[in-house]
Parts: sequence; C-alpha cells; structure tokens
Amino acid sequence: MPAEEQEALTGMPLTSHPPRVLAAGVVVVRDDGSRYRLLCLRAFDTWDFPVGEVHGDQSPLHAAVEHTRESTGLSDLAFHWGEEYRETVPYEDGRVSRYYLAETATEEIELQYPAGRDSAEDYGYRWVTVDEAEDVLPPRLALVLDWVVRSLASPVPNK
Repeated sequence: MPAEEQEALTGMPLTSHPPRVLAAGVVVVRDDGSRYRLLCLRAFDTWDFPVGEVHGDQSPLHAAVEHTRESTGLSDLAFHWGEEYRETVPYEDGRVSRYYLAETATEEIELQYPAGRDSAEDYGYRWVTVDEAEDVLPPRLALVLDWVVRSLASPVPNK
C-alpha cells in the first residue's frame, strides 16, 4: 500500500524507517452460506487473527501463510483478494502487524498451542460474524477489520 494511502487511513504520518519487528497474519474468512465468518484465535484473554513474527529475510506473506497453517492446520487458503494487506498502527516501539485476506472452505480447525503450552483452557478459536469480531478484537485491529469489511462487500476479483 502506498505510504500516502496508509497515512490517510491511519491519520498518522509514516516514517521511512522500517518497523523493528514485523508480524504477519491472515484474516481467514469462510462463507457459511449466508455470510462470511472470520476466524479469531484466543490466547489467554486476547483475541486476534492468526499472526506471527516475520523472521530474517522471510517475506511477510510467506510468514503469514506458514504461521496460519502451523497454528490452525489450514492449508487451503485462497487469496482471492490478491496480496493486498493492511497494517496496524505502530506500537510505541515501532512494531506493526500486517494482515492479508484469504478464504478457506474448512470449518474445523486443528488448533496448535505454542511450544511448552498445552492448556486448552488458555487457547481457543471461533468463527465470528463481523459484528462479533468488533466485540472481541482489540481496538488496534479496527483499521484491519474495516478493510476486511470493505473487501468482503465488493466483488471478489479472483474467485
């Protein structure tokens, strides 16, 4: 996304400095026959989309796909909306999370827990409507969710 467009969306001036830490994830959607549902993952009391840190020279899209597959078992992601993405507003330390939009036909998730953490009570997932997503997701994901809503309302370009 061009810097001018991102600056207009966030209302914050952007610097030419890359973020110190970039995380990448996928907003996974599934058509339930009447509407799209979004996959939200829970770690303790925080909800998010599947997301993980980008390492080394790994591309953000590759990191997003790999992390989503590793944490959910999803391997049928279709990027009908292309490689367009949205990023969160930077944290004070410059970290941002970048999200892509993809569709799956899979309903059942094989939720994987982080290494050393095996309590089902601490982790979970839900397929939520947009309204439910607004209720459970943290405010830092509002720009991403707004973009998803706009994308889902327009004709799917590559479907």
